[in-house]
Amino acid sequence: MARQTSGRGPLVADRRPIRGQGSSRGSGPGSRPVPARRRRGPIGWLLGLLAGLLRAVFGAVWAVSWRFGLLAALVIGGWVLWQASLLPPATSLVDGRARGSVTLLDANGQPFAWRGDQFGGMVTADSVSPHLRNAIIATEDRRFWLHPGVDPIGIASAIRINLSEGRGPFSGNGGSTITQQTAKLLCLGRPFDPARWENEAAYEADCRRTTLWRKAEEAIYAMAMELRYSKEEILTLYLNRAYLGAGTRGFEAASRRYFDKGAADLSPAEAAMLAGLLKAPSTFAPTANLARSQDRAALVIGLMEEQGYLTPEEAAEARANPARLAPTAAQPLGGAFADWVMDSGPEFFTSGTTEDVIIRTTLDPRIQRAAEQALRSVFETRVRAGSQAEAAIVVMSADGAVRAMVGGRADGAGRFNRATMALRQTGSAFKPFIYAAALDLGYSPMDIIDDSPLCMTIAGSGQWCPENYDRTFKGPITLTQALAESRNIPAVLLSEQVGRDNVRAIAEGFGLSGDLASGPALALGASESTLLRMTAAYAGILNGGSAVEPYGLVDLTILGDSEPVMGRSGGLRERIIREQAARQLVWMMWRVVEEGTGTRARIPGWELAGKTGTTQGARDAWFIGFSADYVTGVWMGYDDNTPLTGVTGGGLPAEIWRETMVRVLDGLTPRPLPMEGPAGGGTGRFVDPGGLLAEGTGQPFQPTGDPAVDAALEAAFGPPSGSFDGGTPLDPGQEAVLDALISILSGQ
Repeated sequence: MARQTSGRGPLVADRRPIRGQGSSRGSGPGSRPVPARRRRGPIGWLLGLLAGLLRAVFGAVWAVSWRFGLLAALVIGGWVLWQASLLPPATSLVDGRARGSVTLLDANGQPFAWRGDQFGGMVTADSVSPHLRNAIIATEDRRFWLHPGVDPIGIASAIRINLSEGRGPFSGNGGSTITQQTAKLLCLGRPFDPARWENEAAYEADCRRTTLWRKAEEAIYAMAMELRYSKEEILTLYLNRAYLGAGTRGFEAASRRYFDKGAADLSPAEAAMLAGLLKAPSTFAPTANLARSQDRAALVIGLMEEQGYLTPEEAAEARANPARLAPTAAQPLGGAFADWVMDSGPEFFTSGTTEDVIIRTTLDPRIQRAAEQALRSVFETRVRAGSQAEAAIVVMSADGAVRAMVGGRADGAGRFNRATMALRQTGSAFKPFIYAAALDLGYSPMDIIDDSPLCMTIAGSGQWCPENYDRTFKGPITLTQALAESRNIPAVLLSEQVGRDNVRAIAEGFGLSGDLASGPALALGASESTLLRMTAAYAGILNGGSAVEPYGLVDLTILGDSEPVMGRSGGLRERIIREQAARQLVWMMWRVVEEGTGTRARIPGWELAGKTGTTQGARDAWFIGFSADYVTGVWMGYDDNTPLTGVTGGGLPAEIWRETMVRVLDGLTPRPLPMEGPAGGGTGRFVDPGGLLAEGTGQPFQPTGDPAVDAALEAAFGPPSGSFDGGTPLDPGQEAVLDALISILSGQ
């Protein structure tokens, strides 16, 4: 029986095509014929070979690279995790300064100068002004909230900009994120080590060094920071560690330095200015160039507007009203004084401090501005344009407290301070110490001395014949007139009479302890001194004859301590001359201003005393004088010792002194000088341009204080009826009496 399959037909094999009749493919309806296969030519074989080779190489590279990439990713990931595990709490990294700061306060307790690395205290990303936070992000890292510490888009953009501007791909814009910049500020976690770096400057330079390897390290450290800290903590570190010019570290210090306000209170314009400093702090610092800083701030405002942090109206308002400096920053005060105070304290508390130090000083800002304005005014109105002549000013109280100091025409921090550093010949400004020695020995201001030609034989040098400035001789004159007219021959003669050793001892006692001349030229100011020391010596005359040590530092306190660690080192010292001698000398110096070489220093309504000084060859010109309240010294000359043209101490220096004192005394009540004139002295002229006697009022003639000498003078010459003009010659009898008197007075 045949088997039946249910539901299926019989199995039948497909019919094979007969060779030569073509394939069944394409023979049916709708099918296409298959083209015959071509044989490869030599080029085809070559191309095929190359393609196979490329596939093999690519496959091999891919097989290695994905494994290597995976390994590198694991290594980098492990490195990042390891680095993150080593990072300390963010709060411990806020203040990482290698050195401390010094804030100097004036006599009113207000800061006027800063040294070292200023840190205004910790701020956080949440505590600062939102405008500041937005300005920083808009300027430095617009994708800060999105990237993991490294921003590939930013790096690519920076490379494109660098290449388009003709620089190398990694020269110029670096594309660093805020996190990477913070990593650099932290020096990748490496603290300052004196054994590795010579000083803090070398440490910071090494931290800023840019190489491909360093950039790679920064990237690793930045990603580790992103793992360890929140975005707010990273931004907080950046806000506190960034350097912003003028010695400020952190935005709080910079805000107070430039705007005298905290970082929480910044306006959009102020925030934009501070954010603009990050690109180049020293270049864009507003204290260096306000206009340039404002231009940079305008660019930042544009970025803030573009990224939606400011409305068009707010941006326009910020541009129309750019940030301006606070008065204390706009008008830097007392740079030379601040440098001097820093040098006067111990280095470990000043320039080398690792603490934050507060120094109270004696500086009076009103007087400091007065001195600066006076110097500027005289040079603008009385000195030819382009002159390289320099000048310096010191103002102090009678106890040596320095109230103002101008170190030169371009006064400022870090410059050569001519008030404290320049040793210059004192010239006739030294003469008061000769008269101080004489008065202390009992001489009287009205004693007679001979202003006649004088020659002395100096051992090893031959004959020395001093001359007066005007090359004339007035014969017998009073000590008062000799000082008032700054006569050289009487000064030399008096120095020899009282003894050079006594003169030198008096000068050294008042603080002129340099290399004082040993010969008779001592009397003509051949020795050198600084303006500060000379002014302090004159303060000793004003205060009644006691030496003073000039000082500017009142006390020094570590920030946070309640008690100072040191007090002032200067002030009144031992007595050098009798008080009566000092008061008599003040009277004689008063006559210098009233009718002598210092008349240009007179100020109506005030009793003022002083002394002019001009050195040999007119290389230095001085005027130092005082009121009852302040001693002021002025020096003028060239740094290279070029002679001054047409300038003496009674000229421009006296005018600078007067302009200074007019401003210093403005608003004060005049007080009498502590002086004592000769017995029976009046208030008229005591200096006669013609010679021996001067007109006094209150008595027929001005007594010398010695009854015998007074009686002899009156018997020989009669009471003076007016100013002696030297036109009537003395008769032989009068000459004989005069010679005898001079011999008696000179001790011959």
